[in-house]
Amino acid sequence: MEIEEDEERRRQRKLEEALEVKSLRRIISAYLNYPEAAEEDVRRYEKSFKKLPPAHKALLPHYPSKFQNLRRCISLNSYFIFTMLQAFEPPLDMSQDVDGCKDPHLENFEHGHCHSEERNASSCQSASTSGRMCCSNHAEACPQEKSNIMSNPTTEEVKSEQQHEPIFGSGAGEVENNNEIAECCSNDVADSNGNAFSSPHDWLDPSLQLNVPLVDVDKVRCIIRNIVRDWAAEGEKERNQCYEPILEELDAQFPNRSKESPPACLVPGAGLGRLALEISCLGFISQGNEFSYYMMICSSFILNHTETTGQWTIYPWIHSNCNSLSDNDQLRPVSIPDIHPASAGITEGFSMCGGDFVEVYNDSSQIGVWDAVVTCFFIDTAHNIIEYIEIISRILKEGGVWINFGPLLYHFADMYGQEDDMSIELSLEDVKKIAFHYGFELEKEQTIETTYTTNPRSMMQNHYHAAFWTMRKKRTTTT
Repeated sequence: MEIEEDEERRRQRKLEEALEVKSLRRIISAYLNYPEAAEEDVRRYEKSFKKLPPAHKALLPHYPSKFQNLRRCISLNSYFIFTMLQAFEPPLDMSQDVDGCKDPHLENFEHGHCHSEERNASSCQSASTSGRMCCSNHAEACPQEKSNIMSNPTTEEVKSEQQHEPIFGSGAGEVENNNEIAECCSNDVADSNGNAFSSPHDWLDPSLQLNVPLVDVDKVRCIIRNIVRDWAAEGEKERNQCYEPILEELDAQFPNRSKESPPACLVPGAGLGRLALEISCLGFISQGNEFSYYMMICSSFILNHTETTGQWTIYPWIHSNCNSLSDNDQLRPVSIPDIHPASAGITEGFSMCGGDFVEVYNDSSQIGVWDAVVTCFFIDTAHNIIEYIEIISRILKEGGVWINFGPLLYHFADMYGQEDDMSIELSLEDVKKIAFHYGFELEKEQTIETTYTTNPRSMMQNHYHAAFWTMRKKRTTTT
C-alpha cells in the first residue's frame, strides 16, 4: 500500500512538473511571438491607410515613415526581450514531452499587475498551471543561501555590489529587421557593434515555440509598461504616489532598526521587484513574492544582469495609437533602469520568492516569521481575499504591521464560464471587518489618488482612489 502511495505521489509530481513546463513554454512563446504580433498591428495600420482616398492620404505624408519608425521601435523592444530570454535559466527541464498533459486551469489567468487604463479587470493576467512557479516544496524551497539577487525565479539572497558578467556587450543594440528578430532564437542576435551571439538554450528552439493567443502577447506589452513603472525615471511619479507612502510608513514604524538584526518584511505581488528592493535599501530583510513568470523572468534580468543605469532603451507606448498628443510622444524612448540595482545599498537577505502566495506562505514554517507585510496593488488578485487576510495575519509576528496600498479591482470578477473558479469580491468596509476578525487593529487610514502603468502623456488618465492603511496584529494577552 505504501509503495502504491509513493508511486502515486511520484506520478503526481511528474504531472505537475510537466504542466509547469507547458505553462512556461507558453509564456516564453508569448515573449517570442511579440515581434510578429506587433508587426501585424503595423500591417493593419498600413492597410487602413491604403484605403484612404488619395486626397486624404496627401494630408498624411508622414505616415509611411511613421510605420517604419514603429518597426524600428518594435525591433529594439524585441532585442531587449530576446536578450532577457537568453539570460534566463529555466528551473525546469524544458525538453520533456508535455504534449499529453491536460490542465483545466491553463486558461485561467492569474494576476499580472496590469491595472492599466488600456485593460479591463482580467485582460492582462499571467497563465499558470499548478498554482506555483518554483517553490515546489512551498516555503522549504525558498532557501536563504544564494548570492544572486534572483538568477532564477526562486528565492535567492542578494549580496550588495554584486558583480555581473556582461550578457551582450553594450546591451543597447538594434536588430536590423523583423526577420532577423524572428530568427534570433535559432540563429544569432547582433548588438550595436555587429557582434553576433548564438543562443545557448535549446528551449528557445523555434520548434518548441507555441502558437499562443493574442491575449498572451498583450501580457508582454503589459510587462513593458510595468518596466517603466518600476525601473524608469518616467515612472518616478507613480512610484512616489504608491511606494513613497509605504516606505515612509515602514521607516516610521521601525525607527530603531538594527543592522545586526534587521526587521523582516514580506512583499507579496512584488512584480518587477522595485518596491522590495527599496524596502531592502531602508534596512529591512526584504523578500518579494511573485507568481507571474512574465514578471519573474523580467525582474530576474533587470536585478541580476544590469551593469549600468540606462543600459537599455525600450519603446513602451508604441502599441496604441489612441489618445496620443503627437507621434513623437507615442514613439519616445525610455531608458532603463534608472538605478543600478546591485549598487543601490541593499540589506543582506534581500530575496525574491517565486510562487503562489497561498501555497508558499500557508505553511507552518511561516507562522509568526514576519515583522511587516506590505501589499501594494495585491489583495484584489485573490480568488478568496479572506484567505489572503488570514494568511497575512498568521505569518505576522504579534505586534507586526500590515501596510496596504491599492484598489479593489478584483482580477477574477469577470471570469465567466469556469465552473471550479471563484471570486470573492468584498467592499472595502467588509475587507476591514475581516481584518479585524483576524486580529488586526487599524492604526492609520487614508485614500491616495494614483495611476498604474499609465502613459503620463496620454490624453486618457485612469486614476484610482487607493486605500492606504496600516494595521497592527494584536498581541495575545496572557492572564
